[in-house]
Amino acid sequence: MSAIPPSICLLRLSALGDVTHVLPLVRTLRAAWPDVRLHWIIDKAGHRLLEGLPGVVFHVYDKRSGLAGMRALRRELPAEGFDALLQMQVALRANLLSAFVPARRRIGYDRSRSKDLHGLFVNERIADRPGIHVLDAIGSFCEPLGLRQTEVAWEMPVPDDAYEWADRQWPDDGTPVLMISPCSSHARRNWYAERYAALADHAAAKDWRVVLCGGRSELERKTADAILAAMKRPALDLVGKDTLKQLPALLKRASLLVTPDSGPMHIANAMGTKVLGLHAASNPRRSGPYSDLHYCVDKYDVAARKYLGKPAEALKWGAKIEFDGVMELIETADAIAAFERYVHDHTM
Repeated sequence: MSAIPPSICLLRLSALGDVTHVLPLVRTLRAAWPDVRLHWIIDKAGHRLLEGLPGVVFHVYDKRSGLAGMRALRRELPAEGFDALLQMQVALRANLLSAFVPARRRIGYDRSRSKDLHGLFVNERIADRPGIHVLDAIGSFCEPLGLRQTEVAWEMPVPDDAYEWADRQWPDDGTPVLMISPCSSHARRNWYAERYAALADHAAAKDWRVVLCGGRSELERKTADAILAAMKRPALDLVGKDTLKQLPALLKRASLLVTPDSGPMHIANAMGTKVLGLHAASNPRRSGPYSDLHYCVDKYDVAARKYLGKPAEALKWGAKIEFDGVMELIETADAIAAFERYVHDHTM
């Protein structure tokens, strides 16, 4: 590769939190090489979130399209190929898809994080650094290219009309906002409606505005309905009413977001909003809100001891503890205590 690589292809299909983690890497690459030709193979949801990102040509792969979709993707990539492919996903589908990307240098994960035949599809690896956040692992993909990610900035592409939509949802009257995004795509990471309701009522009793947000799935609608039914005080229900482009603008208006390990957690963090993350099934030091864990509830070690019979430090980094009932370890009082930490820190 030349000193200034003329073309780099990123491959990271999903999920929303992980594609958000790629944004600082994009910024690092473009800051070092403003003229780099940067392409990104991404899934449909990720593209809806990040469409309009400056200096990036997106190639959308529909996971349902199988090998036919992979062949179609190859036809739309530059015929001359790329100087480097950054293969930032180890799932088998992503590994197979990477074989359709012509590139001389094929940079993948270290052996400890490889799976699903990942090593067969790469010819270089990033350094093995145990105990780092997912965002930092993704950021290290620039190191084989001679760069270091020394600054983390997201610069999420949010259009003006998305901010305008968010501004119309409630008055800007100085009332602090507790936003609840109750569902992860992994059901065993999700907390319980009655506990969300108790936390929400606690905040409302302190004159906070409570806002519910979420997608259009049946699970999210049922969960939101259960929270609203259990609450003694009113809340603004915006579940299913925003688009992925409007979601970052909506999250930015919150004072504090409460959510399990989920895409909205990382989008909110990227937009500068503090997060009360609910962690028992996953390790917040690996996949919690990158900028600040101070307002998170961390029962990961308790879960490790209860369900796996060993402390968290004895587990493989990144191990999930997705057992039925694991989120019962997070009591309502734990979330209220985290909320009160935020109130204490932000009371003038």
